[in-house]
Amino acid sequence: MKTARLTAAMAGVVALTVSACGGSAQSGTDRTANQKLVDGKTFTYAIPTDPGTLDPAITVLSVARNLDGFLYDSLINLDSKGQPEAALAEKWEATTTTATFTLRKGVTCSDGSPLTAADVAANISFVGDPANKSPLAGVTVKTGTKAAADADKVTITSGAPDAFLLRNLAGLPIVCAKGLADRKTLAKGENGTGMFTMTEIVPNDHYTLTRRKDYTWGAGQFDSKQKGLPDKVNIRVIPNMTTMSNLLLSGEVNAGSVIGQDQQRLKAQRLYHADIVSPFGELFFNQAPGRFGADQAMRRALIQAIDLPQVAKVLTRDGSAPVKGMVTIEPRPCEGDSVTGKIPGFDVAAAKAALDAAGWKPGADGIRVKDGKRLALTAIYGTQAGPTMPPGAELMQQGWKSAGVDVTLKGVDSPGLSQLLFATGEWDISMAPLGLTLPSQLVPFVSGGQPPQGTNFAHIKNPQYDALVAKASTQAGQAGCADWMAAESALFEKQDVVQFANTVVPTYGSNAKFEIVNGYLKPTTIRMYA
Repeated sequence: MKTARLTAAMAGVVALTVSACGGSAQSGTDRTANQKLVDGKTFTYAIPTDPGTLDPAITVLSVARNLDGFLYDSLINLDSKGQPEAALAEKWEATTTTATFTLRKGVTCSDGSPLTAADVAANISFVGDPANKSPLAGVTVKTGTKAAADADKVTITSGAPDAFLLRNLAGLPIVCAKGLADRKTLAKGENGTGMFTMTEIVPNDHYTLTRRKDYTWGAGQFDSKQKGLPDKVNIRVIPNMTTMSNLLLSGEVNAGSVIGQDQQRLKAQRLYHADIVSPFGELFFNQAPGRFGADQAMRRALIQAIDLPQVAKVLTRDGSAPVKGMVTIEPRPCEGDSVTGKIPGFDVAAAKAALDAAGWKPGADGIRVKDGKRLALTAIYGTQAGPTMPPGAELMQQGWKSAGVDVTLKGVDSPGLSQLLFATGEWDISMAPLGLTLPSQLVPFVSGGQPPQGTNFAHIKNPQYDALVAKASTQAGQAGCADWMAAESALFEKQDVVQFANTVVPTYGSNAKFEIVNGYLKPTTIRMYA
């Protein structure tokens, strides 16, 4: 769930979703109630798109960060209620500006070498150093953050006040010294601190992982002798939801997140599932100089031209969930509603009037023209988002066309989204949602430096948002919630972002159970059944 991510429903940008704190199984009895725990099995996990690089300090795609959770551990974990629990660290203290962690004894890297406090400090300092251009800077680690090691202790000084410093650090996977020295190995998932090691990679097909027999420091009350732990994990890239569902029903796949009408077949067979609420209808507009979206009146016109409630129905089908704010993963640290009443309603006449006033006049084919230039835009969405995304995008396209805007739809996979948003900038409207577990994780995506210097991919400049964030950041935890919610409202009021649909995304289990925590499948909770 970076943590924030593009979701692959979820494109996983931090992690655009980057995809999902806690998950819950359905009420009633699932099929595992009559099955027995078994050892020595392979856990086959279906993902909708290839993750690309696995370097945990470089990617914000949720699909990659989900896989990284098998390979790299964090200093602490969060339980299903959002409370910290021991992982690589056994003790910790934190304020809004500093944190101290004491490492557990006996933690080793995948090659058997010991993990040192100096290694941990180097991980944190790498992300905090702006010269490294980590997309996690400002998300899990504030830019300018520095860490120092002394024996088994790591002391962190945040580069800026962070209301959720402890929880943010929980979202930073820790790699070993050899990976820090050669980050090309991290791109392949090597030199890890986690429960599994990478043994085979076939891009766009599968990733094979093997459980470490020396791994004893799993989060919370983890017991390496627990019955039902898998010996291997096979992560398969399966973009088609119907195919994924068929494989879940046959038992060939043990876990997969399914969006769309195939859910009904899986529910009917009483498959176990752990659910998250994920943003599914979310729009950003490219506000770079010279782009159509740089003008707020034009952004507003694009919103008014489409029937958002109707699009939401198409996107979510029967899995819709209330939209209250940018953070969707439970438990939300800030309750309240930053959205309602802040987004313009469906009003094609108003949209046309705004375009007329801006000098965009209908051409012979109905598409508007100004100074000899057609009003032609490109909208991007994630192909891994399931079968409802194309018709939802097409419905928006029809609305824009009715107002005289020619919008070309472009579906791309998660790595493709990352390239467009954070590298080339060749887009006008993005339908790729951000999955967030904390309001502070939104900040670098909607303020500050633009790519390639930063992750503010839409080139947003909202002084009111910035001022409210600065105020909220100095207040620890929930004390600043009123300001965090007001900051989000400032974005909606300026049409910097439009959030109009959330969906319940189940991750189904076949002959297996697990927990979804902080937006990701938690490897230590996997249990295999005969």
